[in-house]
Amino acid sequence: MNDTYTIERQSQSDHGRYVIDLGDGFEAEMTYRMTSPKVMSINHTGVPTKFGGRGVAAQLVHAAIADARSEGFRIVPLCSYVAAQFKRHPEWSDLRA
Repeated sequence: MNDTYTIERQSQSDHGRYVIDLGDGFEAEMTYRMTSPKVMSINHTGVPTKFGGRGVAAQLVHAAIADARSEGFRIVPLCSYVAAQFKRHPEWSDLRA
């Protein structure tokens, strides 16, 4: 089951997260740090177990990919899930830092 969720990007000066409010106090997140003005290092993706298999984490990654394309930054996928997504999507290779 793949639902479409609203994703919010919450940014601080050099770090932040992409977050989905899943309701009932649950949220999914993908955290990052800007290691330079044009490089985002994604270090963690977390989805509550009861929401697994719904494409939630993939939507977080796709949001970062869309932002990288529109804002002109590249991504270091430190998180194993994000690294696996980069392997599955060779069309993103130009965005890998």
